[in-house]
Amino acid sequence: MTDSIESLEWVRVAAVNELPSGRVKTVTAGTHSMALTNIDGEFTAMDNRCPHQGGPLGEGSIEVGEGGQCWLRCPWHGWDFDPKTGRSPGGHEDSGQRLFPVEVRDGEVYIGLEVEPEREATAADVMARTMTNWGVRSVFGIVGHSNLGLADALRLEAKEGRLNYYGVRHEGAAAFACSGYSKLTGRPAACLSIAGPGATNMVTGLWDAKVDRAPVLALTGQVDVQVFGPGAFQDIDLAAAFAPVAHYSQTVLHTSRFAELMNLACKNAIVERDVAHLIFPNDVQTLPAGDAKPTAGPEGRVAAARIAPDAGVVQEMVSQIEAAKRPIIIAGYGALEGMSKVIALAEKLNAPVLTTFKAKGQIPDQHPLAAGVLGRSGTPVASWFMNKCDLILAFGSSFSNHTGITPVKPIIQVDFDRMTLGKFHKVTLPVWGDIGRTAQLVLGKLPDTPDTVDQRQELAERWRIWREEKDSRVQDDRGKGLNSAVLFQWLGELVPEDAVIAVDVGNNTYSFGRYFESKGQRVLMSGYLGSIGFAFAAAMGAWAATQEEGEYRGRKVVSISGDGGFGQYLGDFTTAVKYNMDVTHVLLNNSELGKISKEQRAGEWPVWETDLHNPNFAAFAKLCGAQGFRVTEASELPIAFEKALQHPGPALVEVITDADLV
Repeated sequence: MTDSIESLEWVRVAAVNELPSGRVKTVTAGTHSMALTNIDGEFTAMDNRCPHQGGPLGEGSIEVGEGGQCWLRCPWHGWDFDPKTGRSPGGHEDSGQRLFPVEVRDGEVYIGLEVEPEREATAADVMARTMTNWGVRSVFGIVGHSNLGLADALRLEAKEGRLNYYGVRHEGAAAFACSGYSKLTGRPAACLSIAGPGATNMVTGLWDAKVDRAPVLALTGQVDVQVFGPGAFQDIDLAAAFAPVAHYSQTVLHTSRFAELMNLACKNAIVERDVAHLIFPNDVQTLPAGDAKPTAGPEGRVAAARIAPDAGVVQEMVSQIEAAKRPIIIAGYGALEGMSKVIALAEKLNAPVLTTFKAKGQIPDQHPLAAGVLGRSGTPVASWFMNKCDLILAFGSSFSNHTGITPVKPIIQVDFDRMTLGKFHKVTLPVWGDIGRTAQLVLGKLPDTPDTVDQRQELAERWRIWREEKDSRVQDDRGKGLNSAVLFQWLGELVPEDAVIAVDVGNNTYSFGRYFESKGQRVLMSGYLGSIGFAFAAAMGAWAATQEEGEYRGRKVVSISGDGGFGQYLGDFTTAVKYNMDVTHVLLNNSELGKISKEQRAGEWPVWETDLHNPNFAAFAKLCGAQGFRVTEASELPIAFEKALQHPGPALVEVITDADLV
């Protein structure tokens, strides 16, 4: 105890009647956790942490020994302490527990605390500040027993307004949220977990980011350094577990250069457009930082990436384009930042612009040269022009087999990633360069009126034919739920032009690609991984980006999934409610894993175990504290969508759909 009672700060911790005689309870004063005891009306308080293995004494019991001596017994290993002195009966290596002054005033129990010294900066503080200096503004995760020091460092950054923290219900949702955030902004967000299962829960979402080239930071807690390896509780080899998914993975040790490890993690994530991983042992997180200081960020450490092809390569591109009569442009997700120049090139060539599914929305479908999505999730408009063309200009496309770019046509492929060029088969001319800059260089060397066929009228005719087909499908009704054509027709009418749309996988997503006519909305998806459960979690990440300064601030976020996909991270709908995320989720409920049923039929297998038992999802949304709407008739769609989109918070529209009308 302190000798200077007058200098103490007195904190109320309980009412006298809250703790009967012969009982103990845990109380908190300031940041101190204490075991408060009542022995025959005399209240005492000692440090709550047992010196043996940290057992919580406040969850223990009062035991009466010989001569009526009362002992406070630790619930973990049975160590005893005298509540009045903090001493053990003997035989233990500890010297007793710290006691705190206690006063009872008017039926209330107060504990006296000494004025705490200014908080000493820790290793985790240095790394958290370095991370925010690199521009990381959003962290998704779960605070737990092996990341508490790091979590406190993040708390201080959030307190200063340097980042936003979002506590989720499942670490997998945290990783997918980071992936969605990064795919939207091109900047990394961070996901936080404890050691062991918390860390492994993040791996699927991190793989999604990795294969789609999205920069993400993974911050995992870990057991104390001294118990690495022998098989301590929740001790797994995180370096080995994350080695396949993380481009950069390092353990923070007592002797590490703390700021430099975070510098390298952020740089690897940004430059390599990949996953970077840091492992924080529990005992290292709270090490005094000493002379270690945060660093300023990326200035002087990251070069501009706007590379240009050689002049001779540009001239070869121009020559091949001038020799073509019916060129087309295929724009992939990699062309996102250069789309204005790609579209300008298309307009000069009168060339249709087809997109990959990941690039849907990068040119509005209303543009006179837009030809829609190519491939399995696409439209007959796009495939028509690929079949008719005599030259393919592919900008930022990875040539996924789902896209189905024909290899039998002459192909000029432009990409800023050399490994992507000719990745799956030989192309006529591989060009390494920044998409926008390369398109602009070619544009500047073409004649004012290139000798190409103006394909606009033909394009308009192909759209007319396809829209008539879509209109006919809107009328389909087998009495088993709504068809996808009418659902996406209304979504196309009502979703704001500047919205961000996160889609899942399955028939719902194929239907979105086929029927939804984009007005330029940004579309996010799990591209190469194709992971079910992506949509809603990614929408949470996208919403986080709308809360930050930048081009996406204040935009509406919409997510679309089937019932199978939404069920993956059902619990995190409460996360959206907690933070009042303005996300509208559209759920196609057919009580079935419809795409898998279709694949079983196509493979001539019996349809087996693809049926789902679902709750009323709209009612579930309301129970969580959000808005919920259930649609069973096509006439209800516009009203439900309008109400959900206008609601300034989380809303869910559950649409009962026919699994076969996709």
